[in-house]
Amino acid sequence: MSPPSSDLPRDLPNAATLRVGAVQMVSTPRVDENLRSAAKHIAEAVAQGAQLVALPEYFAIMGMSDADKVRVRENDGCGPIQDFLAASAREHGIWLIGGSLPLRAGSPDKVLNSSVAYDPQGQRVARYDKIHLFGFRQGAESYDESATIEPGNQPVAFATSFGRVGLSICYDLRFPELYRALGVTELLVIPAAFTETTGRAHWEILLRARAIENQCYVLAVAQGGRHENGRETHGNSMLIDPWGEILDRKSKGPGIVIGDLQRERVAAVRSSLPALKHRVM
Repeated sequence: MSPPSSDLPRDLPNAATLRVGAVQMVSTPRVDENLRSAAKHIAEAVAQGAQLVALPEYFAIMGMSDADKVRVRENDGCGPIQDFLAASAREHGIWLIGGSLPLRAGSPDKVLNSSVAYDPQGQRVARYDKIHLFGFRQGAESYDESATIEPGNQPVAFATSFGRVGLSICYDLRFPELYRALGVTELLVIPAAFTETTGRAHWEILLRARAIENQCYVLAVAQGGRHENGRETHGNSMLIDPWGEILDRKSKGPGIVIGDLQRERVAAVRSSLPALKHRVM
């Protein structure tokens, strides 16, 4: 796996704290409606002091079929969804991570499932294309993301004044080698649309494991409820600290998770248990 892209200016001033917000949604097949809902919740998070806000996977569309996202895919760098994200970041003066949106892929019947990050001036600073594509079959429930999604191949992290932020999407959570490939990060942002079946079994366990083994904060931002297409997503958006403790969570339905990241907490955990320095592989 190649080194992470989007690098990483070293002249940013250090910030001792960063307040973050995760926007949990129950997105519909209608992009305009979803963008209005996202805007409302972003504003709520900002009103509570959030300086970095993240949206879930498929925040802009949860279609009636997988092909719906292909019909609304955008060219890289332009389109109503990307324009909304840039304008929202600039308007509120925040870091904003658009959990995932469909971008044009090499194949005409597929998309890239991409997470994009914007700085407080509304400039895009990172784009991550989902590498691991979900496949699941249990009884009548089945999913095959590879039918409509083209996988990415590049880990991505970007710098903020608080520290390095690593990006991943949903099913990536099951592959710890991806997070090791990011290098040392202070925050992992993991937007998702976990199914209720797999989420109930594994979501929290895997999130806390990623926080513990990487000794960093994890901001997990999910779809959470029953969608018009019949799919039920697990929700349970949460903020986890470097010791694996859950600082805030939202179980089901639209809403926000809010909490403060503290550089002192990251340093204390890494000092008392220097596991990252003890790695031999």
